Order: sequence, then C-alpha cells, then structure tokens
Amino acid sequence: MTTPLTVPRGVIGRGLGVLWHAVKEEPRIFAISAVGSTLFAFTTIAQAYVFGAITEQVIVPSIEDGEVVPASLTIAFLAVMLVAVLKVVGIIARRLGAGIMQYRLQASYRRRVTRRYLELPLSWHAEHPTGELLSNANSDVEATWYPIAPFPFAVGVIIMLVTTLGLLFVTDPVLALVGSVIFPSIAVLTVVYSRRMSPLMTRAQHLRGEVSGIAHESFDGALVVKTLGRESDETDRFRVKSLELRDTMTAVGRVRGLFDPVMEALPVIGVLAVLLAGTSRVGSGDIDAGQLVRVAYLFTLLAFPVRAIGWVLNELPRSVVGWDRVNRVLDATGAQEHGSTTLPADSGPTALSVEAVSFSYGDTEVLREVAFDVRPGRTVALVGATGAGKSTLASVLVRLLDPETGRVTYDDLDLRELGPGALAQVAALVPQSTFLFDDTVRGNITLGADVPDEDVWAALRLAQGDGFVAALPTALDTVVGERGTTLSGGQRQRLSLARAVVRRPRLLVLDDATSSVDPSVEHRILAGLRDSELPSTVVVVAYRRATIALADEVVFVEDGRVAARGTHDELLRTSTGYQDLVHAYERAEAQREADALEAAQEVDA
Repeated sequence: MTTPLTVPRGVIGRGLGVLWHAVKEEPRIFAISAVGSTLFAFTTIAQAYVFGAITEQVIVPSIEDGEVVPASLTIAFLAVMLVAVLKVVGIIARRLGAGIMQYRLQASYRRRVTRRYLELPLSWHAEHPTGELLSNANSDVEATWYPIAPFPFAVGVIIMLVTTLGLLFVTDPVLALVGSVIFPSIAVLTVVYSRRMSPLMTRAQHLRGEVSGIAHESFDGALVVKTLGRESDETDRFRVKSLELRDTMTAVGRVRGLFDPVMEALPVIGVLAVLLAGTSRVGSGDIDAGQLVRVAYLFTLLAFPVRAIGWVLNELPRSVVGWDRVNRVLDATGAQEHGSTTLPADSGPTALSVEAVSFSYGDTEVLREVAFDVRPGRTVALVGATGAGKSTLASVLVRLLDPETGRVTYDDLDLRELGPGALAQVAALVPQSTFLFDDTVRGNITLGADVPDEDVWAALRLAQGDGFVAALPTALDTVVGERGTTLSGGQRQRLSLARAVVRRPRLLVLDDATSSVDPSVEHRILAGLRDSELPSTVVVVAYRRATIALADEVVFVEDGRVAARGTHDELLRTSTGYQDLVHAYERAEAQREADALEAAQEVDA
C-alpha cells in the first residue's frame, strides 16, 4: 500500500505532491541531480558577470585604446573556460541523476503494480479488463513519473530565478521592475493551462486503457474473430476508440501548442523591454554599457528557468492522472490475508472439509451453505447442471477465491491460516481453460522447478500424454507455441494435467479438465489417477457417466447447494434431479457420437 499524499486539491498542487513523493523515494539520486542543476544555475549566472566584466575591462578599453592586451584576452579566455567546464559537470550530473531517478521509479512502480495484481483475488480481476490492467502497469506508470526528467532541472533553475532576480534588483532596480512584469502573466497562464489540460489528460489515459483492452481482446480471441468473419467488426471497434484517442491527443497538442510558445515568448518580451528601457538609461548616464549587458544577459537567463518550469507544468496533469490510476490498483482492497502455518508436502493425501461455504459475484449468490467432507485418498465427483456453482466451488477449494461465510480446511487447518505460497505446495487445480506458455513441453510442465525428466515422463504417462509427446519433433524440447497453438485441445489438457501431477499434490482438483479428450482416454486418465501411487485426494468436476462412476462418492450440486451425496448408484436410486441430469448427459453424449459417426460415413461416401 502506498502512503497517501497530503496535497492541495488543484492539479498543480497535487502534481507537486507526486513529485515530492518521488523525492522521498529516491532522495540520494535526486540530491545528486539537484546539486548538478544548482551548479549549472550558478555557473550560468556567473557567465553573466564574466561577460559583463569582459565587456567593461577588455572589449570597451580595447575599442577606446585601439589595441588589445594579450594578457587580458588570456585571462578572459581562462575565465570563460572555467565557467564552461563547471557548467558541463553540472549538466552531466543533472541529466544522469534525473534519468536514473525516472527509470528507477518506473521500474519500482511497475513491480508494485504487478505484485498487487498477484495479491488481489480473481474476483477483483474479473471486474477489470485485461487491457486496463496492462495500461495501469505500463502507460500509467510512465505518465506518473514522466515529469521527473525535467524536475531536478526546474529545482535548480528556481535557484537561478531567485538569485537572478536578486542580482537584477541590486544592479538596477528600475530595469528589474520593467522586466519582472512578465511573471504575473506566467502565473495566470499556468493556472489556465492546468485547468484545460487536466480533463484532457484524464480522458486520454482512460482511452489508452480502452484501446489496449480492445487490442488484447482481438488478439486473444483471434480464433473466434477469424472463424466467424468478424475481422472488419473488430477493426471498426478498434478504429472508433483509436480515433477518439487521436482526437483527444490532438486537443492536448493544441493546448500545448498555445502554451509552449507563449511561455517561450514571455521572457523574450521581458528582455526587449529591458533593452528599450536600458538604452535610454545608458544614454542618461544612470548605468554603463557593462551593466546593461549584465542586466540583459541575466534577463535572457530567465528564459531557462521559465522553460524548465514549463516543461514540468506541461506534464503535471498527465502525471496526476497516471498517479490516480496507478493508486487505484495499489490501494485496491480485497487482497487475501495469510497466516504463517505450513502443511507438510509429503505426508500423503489430505483430508478435505468444506463447512457452510457461501460465495457471491456481486449481487448474484453462487454458493449457498455448501458443506461436505472428503476422506484422505478418496475421489469425489462434483456433478451439477451448468451454472450450478461447480467451477466456483473448485476455485474456493484451492483458495483462488475466499468464501464470504464458512471455511475450507485441509487436515482440519483453515486455508486462511496458511502462509503465502504454502497452499501451492500441497494442492493443485487443473482448470477448464488450459493455458500453455510459449515454451518447450518440459518448460510448460515444470514451470522452472527442478524436476528430473523421468518424473516428467511419469506425469505424462499418468495424463495419457507420453505417446503424443514422444512423437513430437524433439519430444520434451519441442516448443509448443503461444498458448500451445501447435497442439490440439485434448493435448493441451493432458499437458496441463501433467503439470499438476508432476508436483505430487496432496489435493488434486480437476475442473472439467478432461472435457477435450476422448471418453476412453478420459476413463484411462481418471482410472490411472485412482489406482496410481499419487498421494492425492481427488475432486473432479465430471459430466460423463463413465467418469462419474469411477468416483468413490458423488456430491450433487443444484442451484449452489449440495442437493445430495452418495455413490453414483445410490444417487440414481434416491435423487430424481441427479437421475435426470445424468440421463441428459447420456443423451447428449449419444447424440454427439451419432453425429460423429454420420459425419464419418459422409466422408467415406
């Protein structure tokens, strides 16, 4: 969680609060950059005095006397070079410090955002589009810390601004007053700019997230888009949001296009006013030529701090919007709390107990006082119609979701008492949708764990996947492509199952994890799991009658409640709802087999 900022409500005030937060996070690097910027500021001011002194003591006497003194030229050259070298050192320190600070903050906050994503439950992720989450971790973080690059420069040149104004009033108060009339105009312009830019940048950052979301959906759903001929519709959908983003950024550019030239012009106007007034004062003898050169040069220097401050002010509205969007993630509630207890990972199958568990998605109650228990080493089938709550219950069993009421225990230990990562050591879920990385078969099964190849092959045999993996060009070293696109649905499911069983979990939850394989293969997989030496209690979401019959016990879920429990044969005799559902499954499966046979006969004909 981040520390809230106590800043004024205005965009400029809030933006400065964000920058102060950055200073507190990286004080040493900022100090280096600010010192470099301050050195640059003082050496720039020193240039005005060097040039003024050279004018008074070298140039004017040379013109009056008609000859140049070599020693004076040498001293002038050395003075200019000394100031120039110090100025270069200041520029290098300023730029390196600002760059390092900016990129360190961006990297740090990207890690914080992604870490927070991992801490937040799936229910939170379901409410936020993937494209928006990508935008939060990327463009919003970049926008937040974009003003860091010119910020140390602005801090240094503020010193230049104050010092210069003081020197101007010491040198000639009249010319200083003439030139200073530009500063009220700058203040008014800054307020107007921030008010115009803030809503535009808010809209732009929001649209960036929407454009990213649409692009992600289109790429992720490429198969659906292409098979249903939706390319033009997706292109139009992307175009609409892209054009909105373009128009918003164009409006941003228009505002900046007006602000930047005016901010550049105001110091120049001040210099012209000083030169006009100063010429008459030189003629009247109030000041000499050297003083006029010094005053004019000092006012020329004021363009630097004004520009540098303008660069920061340019980005403050965008920074504030990015900060707000990033902190909506960092301050999001609902992260799962953990205890410090661990469970032994190699002590055999775990006992599972579900006690009065309820869960809702928003206002929709999905699970209602669900309660059942599973003895160690047993296989239980969760059976129910579509929407009965089986997949939600499977997620609760491995704590991807926390129940609103009730609890889930392994060996009488509440899952919420386990330390971070402890549950993954004893339980594994194979979900409905299979995800494979763009990696080798071995990499997708081990996920970086140090697992011998013989254990990988044993897991593949148990998942009935050793045959097709052995037939791949380089077996375990074959790269399966992004999301496993080079494999069939059934092959991907078997790799996903092997990924779970290679870890020898004490509880294995299969959420319709074999729906894409042939019934005979599914039967061999589940029979192998039941008869293997795998130290697992197994909970399987099942549809096929042959699969259900392999379970030691069936939990029949209806409308989010446990409607009946018992063996398959017992429920067929005692539960009308279960009987109707299983018969419906059988009719649907018979129809699929008939359709497949008819299609095969048509091909043969």
